[in-house]
Amino acid sequence: MSMMNSKDALWWRMFLIRAALVIATVTVIVWSMPRDTRTYFHVEQGKPWMYADFTAPYDFPIYKSDATVREERDSVMRLYEPYYRYNTETETRMVQKFATDYSDGIPGLPDSYMGIISNRLHSIYQQGVMESKEYSELRTDTSQMIRVVNGKQAASVSIQEIYSAKAAYEQLFQEEKLAQQRALLQKCNLNDYIVPNLIYDRERSESSRNDLLSSVPLASGVVQTGQKIVDHGEIVTDKTYRIIESFKRENERRDDDVRQNQMSIIGQILYVAILMVCFTLYLSLYRKDYFERLRSILMVYALIVIFALLTAIFVRNTFVHVFILPYAMVPIFIRVFMDSRSAFMTHITMVLICAIMLQHPFEFIVVETVAGLVAITSLRELSQRSQLFKTAIVITVACMAVNLAFDWTRTDALISIDYSTFNYLIVNGVLLLFAYPLLYLIEKAFGFTSDITLIELSNTNNELLRRMSEVAPGTFNHSIQVANLAGEIANKIGAKAQLVRTGALYHDIGKLSNPIYFTENQSGLNPHETLTDIESAQIIISHVTEGLKMADKYNLPEVIRNFIATHHGLGKAKFFYIRYHNEHPEEPVDDLLFTYPGPNPFTREQAILMMADTVEAASRSLSDYTEQSIRNLVERLIDAQVADGYFRECPITFRDIQYAKTVLIEKLKTIYHTRVSYPSEKK
Repeated sequence: MSMMNSKDALWWRMFLIRAALVIATVTVIVWSMPRDTRTYFHVEQGKPWMYADFTAPYDFPIYKSDATVREERDSVMRLYEPYYRYNTETETRMVQKFATDYSDGIPGLPDSYMGIISNRLHSIYQQGVMESKEYSELRTDTSQMIRVVNGKQAASVSIQEIYSAKAAYEQLFQEEKLAQQRALLQKCNLNDYIVPNLIYDRERSESSRNDLLSSVPLASGVVQTGQKIVDHGEIVTDKTYRIIESFKRENERRDDDVRQNQMSIIGQILYVAILMVCFTLYLSLYRKDYFERLRSILMVYALIVIFALLTAIFVRNTFVHVFILPYAMVPIFIRVFMDSRSAFMTHITMVLICAIMLQHPFEFIVVETVAGLVAITSLRELSQRSQLFKTAIVITVACMAVNLAFDWTRTDALISIDYSTFNYLIVNGVLLLFAYPLLYLIEKAFGFTSDITLIELSNTNNELLRRMSEVAPGTFNHSIQVANLAGEIANKIGAKAQLVRTGALYHDIGKLSNPIYFTENQSGLNPHETLTDIESAQIIISHVTEGLKMADKYNLPEVIRNFIATHHGLGKAKFFYIRYHNEHPEEPVDDLLFTYPGPNPFTREQAILMMADTVEAASRSLSDYTEQSIRNLVERLIDAQVADGYFRECPITFRDIQYAKTVLIEKLKTIYHTRVSYPSEKK
């Protein structure tokens, strides 16, 4: 029951880790995506259309340009007539006030002048008086008409027939008799009795103005769904430009719809979630071991998120093409640190996620898929800087070829091809070269070890290896021989040759602590003769623990430390164990005193190293180096390792083991072949 509970707990733990990765990835990617349906592209009149063929996704009007709309509105506004209410009470009130103020007549003038002035005021008010400021604004256009509302009737009146307060005062003295007495009448302040009786009707005027403006159509036609707007490489004419701008404007208008925006977010979440769940299922089914190293699996998801974020930024910046982004970096990193199939699946998942942010994703998907395939196939093993340079060139050429193929399928003349896209692809190729320094950062951040690092570690001029060659030359030569044998086996069975070579060079570095206690470093004197079998076994066994301490001191990668720990597995120091057992037949033997700390190998490369190390060391004890003796030695030692269960925890097959035997036999025959004796010259 407890075992079942532990299995369930482990299953739930792994499930929660996977779910957390998917949820976090989907959340970040969807958050970074554009929240609208706007088209992010840059278009210029007279320039080639640099994007894929553009077809109308829905019906939308062809909007007029701002200048055209402004011109048409200016034209229709010439018909605009502001509304003014005619106030009949103003005349009555002002004439009555004049009569009251001068009820005794105007000093110095006959009583008949009262009637003349009243009649002139009546005539002026009948024409209409408005505010001087309003009158000045309208008077600039002599053809301007206004609508005078009197009761339920409205009549169009020319502004020339209307008076301002100042003009009405001057009109008062147009009467000959009043003009003769102007000096005297000016003392009466007759302008106090002239006030506006035409009041601006804002509500009716604004309504009339809006009606006129709305009568000007903003569109001059309609584009139907599915209608071809422009082909790739076609020159953008004025009409095409207006249609494209109309489409962008319509997208912005539609984007204001909150409900549509919500549906867009839901669609993005569903799309990204499906892709990430499928990708996670692939890793769970075929690369389950990656989840045991959480930092390693984080790199894969981090690369997808980073390039999705960069794509969102580039999409919003219409002056930068997404082809500049070096998407092929992702399969390069995954291929170098993991495997080809995972590199391809990661790249496809990332490309499909980024494609949803683009208006024309088909060409993008094809070009970037080809780039990823070329990156994976051309960079099978990164051991030299020149390989990455060649890969960048091949990827650039392949992408340009695919893009050119797209252009040729859409045009009938070479001169109409838009070559600006090729500039972006060239920049992309240059940026791919930055993958080399980025490899170092990824190694340190996520705990990987690249072939370049392994090659650097295998340099015999390194401090640790140079010290081994000086202090323990026998161990150094043994390590080199084991590295050669293990590398040949790895090449034969398809394992990681560079990894096992480097691991072999460092597997015995613990012997530097006490080099004289190991046979290959002895020259006649054997210090084990003064020790007990248990003490000798402990010193021999300690070279594993001492090697791990040195690995920590010199910051060797984890994969190298694993070779040090597993090259003897849970085996025994058999020489001293058997001798002690023979000398103390009646005593129980504590096996732990003669057993290496382990663990047993858990990778094919570690199993290869164990076989090569055991056979190379034992081959030195052969008295006769014949093909049969070498074959018997190899068969006996490796069969014993298989029988003892050293390889039960690693994915090596019986076929791999048989190949390993064959390689070891052939190589040892070559190493220990008998030379032809040279005859002596007769004198």
